[in-house]
Amino acid sequence: MKSFQAKLKTKVVAAATAVIAASGLSASLPALAWEPTKPVEFVVPAGTGGGADQMARLMQGIIVKHKLMNQSLIVVNKSGGAGAEGFLSVKEAKGDPHKIIITLSNLFTTPLATGVPFNWKEMTPVSMMALDQFVLWTNAEKPYKTAKEYIEAVKAAGPNKMKMGGTGSKQEDQILTVGLEKATGTKFIYVPFKGGGEVAVQLVGGHVDSSVNNPAEAVAQWRAGKLRALCVFDDTRLPYKAKVTDTQSWNDIPTCKEAGVPADYVMLRGIFAAPGISADQVKYYVDLMNKIRATPDWKEYMEKGAFNQTFMTGADFNKWLAAAEDNHRNLMKEAGFLAK
Repeated sequence: MKSFQAKLKTKVVAAATAVIAASGLSASLPALAWEPTKPVEFVVPAGTGGGADQMARLMQGIIVKHKLMNQSLIVVNKSGGAGAEGFLSVKEAKGDPHKIIITLSNLFTTPLATGVPFNWKEMTPVSMMALDQFVLWTNAEKPYKTAKEYIEAVKAAGPNKMKMGGTGSKQEDQILTVGLEKATGTKFIYVPFKGGGEVAVQLVGGHVDSSVNNPAEAVAQWRAGKLRALCVFDDTRLPYKAKVTDTQSWNDIPTCKEAGVPADYVMLRGIFAAPGISADQVKYYVDLMNKIRATPDWKEYMEKGAFNQTFMTGADFNKWLAAAEDNHRNLMKEAGFLAK
C-alpha cells in the first residue's frame, strides 16, 4: 500500500512540475540573489588612524547599526610595503567574494614606485565612494596665517630646513609635496609616517613644520585649535559652510591657487573586490555601498571630512581609474619616483 502511495505521489509531483514548466510560471520565480555566507574581510592597505582606516571603520559601524549585512564585516589593516601587502592579499584571493578592500591612490603609487607585481586591473572594481582632498596644515602656534606667508618662510629658511610630514614614501603625500616644491621653488625635508593620524600628532607636537593631511585626518586637531588650515589643494573651495572651528568652516579655507600656491591633487577612496567574482557578487557590494551612502551617518561623515562626494561604478569607474593611473605615472616620473 505504501509503495503504491509513494508511486502515486511521485506521479502527481511530476505532473504538477510539467504543468508549471509548460505554463512558464517557473520563469517568473525570482532567482535568489547572492549574499555573503561567512564574515567578509575588509582590507585597509594602510596603517591605523589614517583616512582610509577611518572610513573603513565608519562603514563597518554603519553596517552594524543599520543591519545592512547578515554577516559581519571585519576590518584588517595590511600596510606592509606601502599597502602592497593588502593589495596582493586581495589579488591572490581569486574568486573569493568574502574579501574586499578600500583603496587610496596607493592603488597606483605603490606598484609604480616599488615594482611590486600588482595592478588595479587584477582586482574587481566595485565603486568610487568619494574623492578626498588635501589641505596644507601648520601648527597653530606658528605665526603663518596664510599659505603664502608659510611658503615665504620656507624659502627664507633655505632648502632642506623645513620639515613636511606625510604618510609613507613615494605615495600621495610625498608626490604632492614634490609638486608643491616645483610650483613654489621650495625644498622640504620630507618626513614619512605610518598614517595620517600620526602625522597630525607629530605636527601638533612641533616635530614637523607642516603637513598635507586629508581633512578627516586633522579635523580633530583643527577643531581643538592646535592646527591651522592654510589652503586646500583643489581648483574650487570645499562646499561645506557649517562652522567646524569657532571661526571657520571648510568653505572658509582658500584654495591653494587663490593663496598664490599653484598646486592641486585629489585622492581616491574606492572599493574593490577579489578578481574573478561573479556579476551577482559585484552587484551585492555595489548595492551595499549605496545603502551605506544613503544613511545619515555617512552624510554627516562626508560633511565633517569635507569629501568630494563623487560616486562611480561600472564603466565610468573603470575609465576614471585608467586616467588616474596615467596621471600618477606622469607625476611620479617627473618626481623621479618610478621603480628602476
